[in-house]
This record gives sequence, C-alpha cells and structure tokens, in this order.
Amino acid sequence: MQNQPKFRDPEWTIIKLLKWTTSFFKSHDIDSPRSTAEILLSHVLKLKRIDLYLRYDQPLCLNELSKFKVLIKRRIEREPVAYIVGVKEFWSMDLAVTKDALIPRPETECLVEAALSLLPEDKSSDVKPAPKSILELGTGSGAVILAIASMRPKHIYFASDRSVEAVRLAGQNSKRHGFDTTVSFFCADWFMPLNCGRKRFDMIISNPPYVPTRDIGRLQPEIYKYEPVSALDGDRDGLFCLRHIINTAHLYLNRNGSLLLEIGHDQKNDVRSIIDQCGNYENVVFTKDYSGYDRVVRMKKKK
Repeated sequence: MQNQPKFRDPEWTIIKLLKWTTSFFKSHDIDSPRSTAEILLSHVLKLKRIDLYLRYDQPLCLNELSKFKVLIKRRIEREPVAYIVGVKEFWSMDLAVTKDALIPRPETECLVEAALSLLPEDKSSDVKPAPKSILELGTGSGAVILAIASMRPKHIYFASDRSVEAVRLAGQNSKRHGFDTTVSFFCADWFMPLNCGRKRFDMIISNPPYVPTRDIGRLQPEIYKYEPVSALDGDRDGLFCLRHIINTAHLYLNRNGSLLLEIGHDQKNDVRSIIDQCGNYENVVFTKDYSGYDRVVRMKKKK
C-alpha cells in the first residue's frame, strides 16, 4: 500500500494530485478511480471537471488539501461518491442526495422512459386533452417523478414516501428545478392515507424495495453500509412490496389507468405470476434495461 501523501508539500498541483489519487484508489479497488478523483477534487475546488485540466498546474492551498484528504478517506471507506458530494445526476438533472434516500440509478431512467411512452407529447394546436393525474409511490429523492414532470409538465403530479426525511429531500429537489408548484409531495406508507375510490389516478408508478433480505449483505459495501435498508429490503423473497402494490393499485386507478414498476433483474416470471393471480390487469409489457435485464413492467387496469 502506498504511503499517505504529504499534504504539506507545496508542490501539490491539480494534475499531480489527480495522478496520485487515481493510483491510490486503484490500490484500494475503488471503481472508476480517475473519474472519482476528478469528481471529488472538483467538488473541493468548486470547479467543473473540465476546468481541472485547464488549471492542471495550479497548486492547492493547505485548506484545500486538508478537505480533499477527508473526502479520499470517506471514499476509501466505501461511502458512495454521491453522498460525499451531496448530488447525483439523473435525467440530466442535478439532484441533491442524502442517506435518507437511495441514490438514483441509470437503470431507473428506463422507468421514466416507459412512463413517457404512455404520456405522448401534445403537439397539436387544436383541442388539448385533459391533464392526467400521476402518482409515484416511494419517491425517495424525487428523481423519477421530477424527470417525468420535466418532460410532460402539463399533467398533475403526486408523490409519496413513508420517510419524512425523503419527502423533505424530494421537495427540495422539486423547488431546485422549479417544480414546487407542479408536484405535490406527501408522507405515506403506500396507499394508506388515500380513500379507496375517492381519489383515482391515470398512472401509478413505483421503484419499490425488491432485494431479498438475505441478499442485502451481499451487495456492494457502498450500498449495504450506506443506503437506507428500508428502501432496498423486499422481505424474504424480494416480492413483498411488488405484490402489495400490484394487488392494490387497481383500486386507485381510473379506467384504462396504468401501473408501472421497476423490478429486480431476475423477477420477471414471479412478477408475471403475481399479475396473473391478481387478475385485474391486461396488456402486460416487460421492458429491458440498458444491460439487457427485464427491469420495468407496465400493465393496464382491466375495463
């Protein structure tokens, strides 16, 4: 293992620090060591990553070196980069992230794409269709509902989470991107506060916990050590939340309303069986993610 850097060395320039940190991260099996070093250093210096190379020979002051050293230590301890810098990009939006919610994943953009495919963009200048009412369950940081709202702002959006802290975080992200009057957030455990039959939606969407309890400890340490277990744990078979939503959502959907869910990479057959046993949906379609796994299922309420 390499020696710790002498951070009082006055010759620590940006490029030297990037090279050393990249090597140090490699020796500790940190994923994407170069880009990780760039993200952390640009965060400390309040620069864009490209600016690091425009100022490659700029020396760092002792205060900057000290701050960077702290971030290196946090990453070596496997804390996710997103939690360290407090932000994660999703659907070209920079979202604030904290340990109160899962870090948005690239594969979840497939859930957004599936929703948008059912909400065609209105390009007609004649009669405008009535706005649709859309509910997201378990919104976390608000990534999914805000991504949809950014593309289809004329609809009516609601999003819930059982974590008060997550709802607060989602609200902050909503305000950050100018959607604080577009999306209504509320605290709820799935459908609990909704009066059955009184409030119905044209679309219900969710990325619920779907990891079997026994598998959580086998995930990357960045996940099981830092991300909220309650947002990961799908109970013994990983299907508890998916089963509950599928068996309940039809009661809160309008006629021809759609339910869209993100699922685990190996859960297609089990989810299909739950849908068939429920008997309240038709036009069931599974969509693969960028890695070729069945990641999203969408279905329509039977007439």
